[in-house]
Amino acid sequence: MSAEKNMACLNAQKSVAQSTSIAVQDATDNLRNLSTISTTTIGVALAKFLATKDPLYVGVIKEAESVATNAAKHFADVGEKSAKILKDFSP
Repeated sequence: MSAEKNMACLNAQKSVAQSTSIAVQDATDNLRNLSTISTTTIGVALAKFLATKDPLYVGVIKEAESVATNAAKHFADVGEKSAKILKDFSP
């Protein structure tokens, strides 16, 4: 492989690594934000449920738990796909 091709390949690998790193960072931020929202929602709904015994709040809690679970799955998916992209792009 010529020096120019080798340099171009290395630059492309760096670009792919940076792009996947940003994708994982964004997924981390998303997970953190959705976890905060879900936890807050669960806390408020639980307090209201304990105060009122209204079963509506049980559904809110379940929905908030589902949001947190889906956020974790999304994070894992982004991480796995990013790792695969990096592995497949390596020489």
